[in-house]
Amino acid sequence: MTPTITAFESSPDRGQGLARDMRVRWALEEVGQPYTVRLVSFAAMKQPAHLALQPFGQIPTYEEGDLALFETGSILLHIAEHHPGLLPADANARARAITWMFAAVGTVEPPILELQTLKFGEGNKPWFEQRLPLVMDRIRDRFTQLAARLSDADWLDGAFTVGDLMMVHVLLRVRPSGLLAEFPTLAAYTARAEARPAYRRAFAAQLAVATGKSSVS
Repeated sequence: MTPTITAFESSPDRGQGLARDMRVRWALEEVGQPYTVRLVSFAAMKQPAHLALQPFGQIPTYEEGDLALFETGSILLHIAEHHPGLLPADANARARAITWMFAAVGTVEPPILELQTLKFGEGNKPWFEQRLPLVMDRIRDRFTQLAARLSDADWLDGAFTVGDLMMVHVLLRVRPSGLLAEFPTLAAYTARAEARPAYRRAFAAQLAVATGKSSVS
């Protein structure tokens, strides 16, 4: 059965691949699963039909038959567990890959989201100039720890897994700030992931929506 995901009709990132539907597109491309996309406007995201799928009025959602999921961690885990290619066969390695997914969204991403909130929602507040370097340093602390763990390895735990997919997308969200470039190990790590054919196909698909060249409905 072909799953359907939702994505922004008009993404704030203008096709840079930073919206969270990119994670789901990428995972589906990695496992070779065809999918369809239903584009939703910001207004439609707050309507009952979408809220029935995503109670917080966000994207993406994932529908497959009677199953409807939201939250990218849940969606990616479902995809990885039902298709070969994103989770190792060894039970311990599988558990570690899932742990890296949680680390990406639970440990690395929170200060990145704090930076985005500060820049786009609090830029005119009196505390902005004082808080900005503190938030940037919190991100640097996490990046220093992650770079030390990655060291000179290609991926976080042997072969590429869903843990790398989630971690890379989290890291890419901070690239516009210039912070990622401060850490050559992490910059090279994300570049390896971006060179994967599945990533490039997913990026092209979401970029086509931003440029008006997509045929999805």
